[in-house]
Amino acid sequence: MISMTGYAYCEETGQDLSVSVEIKGYNSRYLEIFINLPPWLSVLETKIRGQIASCFGRGKVEVFIRVREQNAPVNISVNTNAAKAYYMAINNLAEELSLNEKCSLSTLLKMDNVLDIEKNRDEERYWKKIEPLFQKAVKLFANEREREGRHTTEDIFANLETIVASVKTVSAFVPVIENTLKENIRSRFTELLGDKVDENRVLAETAALLLKYTVSEEISRLNSHLAEFKAEAERNQRPGKKLDFLCQEINREINTIGSKSAIIEVSAEVVRMKEALENIREQLRNIE
Repeated sequence: MISMTGYAYCEETGQDLSVSVEIKGYNSRYLEIFINLPPWLSVLETKIRGQIASCFGRGKVEVFIRVREQNAPVNISVNTNAAKAYYMAINNLAEELSLNEKCSLSTLLKMDNVLDIEKNRDEERYWKKIEPLFQKAVKLFANEREREGRHTTEDIFANLETIVASVKTVSAFVPVIENTLKENIRSRFTELLGDKVDENRVLAETAALLLKYTVSEEISRLNSHLAEFKAEAERNQRPGKKLDFLCQEINREINTIGSKSAIIEVSAEVVRMKEALENIREQLRNIE
């Protein structure tokens, strides 16, 4: 089993370009991917999203890619019309205010839209630098999720064994439950009828109560669900949704056993099973 939580960080610093990739994983019912890139590299989002989707099946995955560069080639162009308009407006204002000043070049260069500065950025060139680091971070992130998943699996199977052991204990009490019902019915008939007890009537009433209160069928279904749970967890690397469904079925059978039995020992095992199952369900929220 694979956990949905994990973290990875990789960074590479060059003479002109520094790149860092950070990946965070959280629990989520579905696969949710959030990409944070410099705005001028937004064209790379589709590639990154596709690679994340191909590696992970469920969970919230956040990817942060940061790029810092020095000495990037730039293109600088002058908006002559804007410069002329600023020049005329400033000089006219000086004349209106009777100021003996002229608009200087330094003043014009501070005005908006006079200089258009554009860095030469080739997305593919950046991707060649980002991709190896990104792949490394994805691998580290996957390894972290697998490592976390192994610990979670161990805990889930430990709680599963607790339920299996409790089911065996409850199974041992099935004859006790049935014998107690039989004795109670016979005792009531004897109190009412004395020696005139109709044996067939006793057997019929016993059968009716056994049908209502015996837990043999619930134990059989519970054992089946537990076996399927273990098999699914072992054969499927991403069993989260199926195991969550099986937990619902297991919980239903445990509740039924608890409602049918009035034996203290069985009730104690029901409490133990419900506690272990709750621990399993809590852990499954973290499984892909």
